Amino acid sequence: MKSKYAFLLSLQSLEYEINQLNAFSREYPECFELLKTKLDDLCRFMVNDENEKRWHEWGTHDEVRQYSEKLRETSVKALCDMEKYQSRLLINKELEATSYIEQLSHAVQEELDLFGIGPASRVLFIGSGAYPLSALTIAKESRAKVLCLDIDEEAVKLGFQVASASGLQALVDFAGGRLSDHPFIQEATHVFVASLVANKLEIVEEVKRTARPDTKIIVRYGNGLKSLFNYPLHADLSYEWNLTPVVRTNSLYDTVLMESKLLTQERTIAFD
Repeated sequence: MKSKYAFLLSLQSLEYEINQLNAFSREYPECFELLKTKLDDLCRFMVNDENEKRWHEWGTHDEVRQYSEKLRETSVKALCDMEKYQSRLLINKELEATSYIEQLSHAVQEELDLFGIGPASRVLFIGSGAYPLSALTIAKESRAKVLCLDIDEEAVKLGFQVASASGLQALVDFAGGRLSDHPFIQEATHVFVASLVANKLEIVEEVKRTARPDTKIIVRYGNGLKSLFNYPLHADLSYEWNLTPVVRTNSLYDTVLMESKLLTQERTIAFD
């Protein structure tokens, strides 16, 4: 039982510190560097083997579940605020656009090859955020047209400015509103759902109704311990989709490729 309360205290401490640092950062933007360090601590916490064991032992207990959900909401809000700060730095040329894009180039290049994304692709990225690193890197590396959707109007405006500052405004566009409001969905070859999108199942159902039958859906999510910083995906969708897990060692989120059972055969992708 001592192990449970040690784990619970760790969750409470992370939530309190992230919440406080985010409040400080809104008053004094230089504190965003401290917030970034604490969010990095959370990321390391999620991939720690000992914490994984504790989660398997105590993760279903009410107190642990309650504080885990509270930590996720706090960390997601903090990350969104920090992304807006980073975007403003880039727009104001206080952050170098080239190094910004290159951070994810290698990882995204692997995804481009595995998911078959190239210049002729049309990529819809749902939940791109104010600092849309993945979406911009996809455009830069593949030369595919990308439409980023986000429910946060400020994130949409900042994302557009970041794309312009990165020299990718011809390939990447940004929009708000509902998925069905955008004709782009009918020509999308690939749809990404970000790990910080809470209503993943609702989004997947809407994509199924409005997208082409051969559209590939790539869902990022976090179950178990990874749900401390990502929204989970628990439903069994295998009855109508071929689900291809994308396995990456020490990844901060999990990914699954969803394709119509009429078009593909089930397989598993793994990274070394």
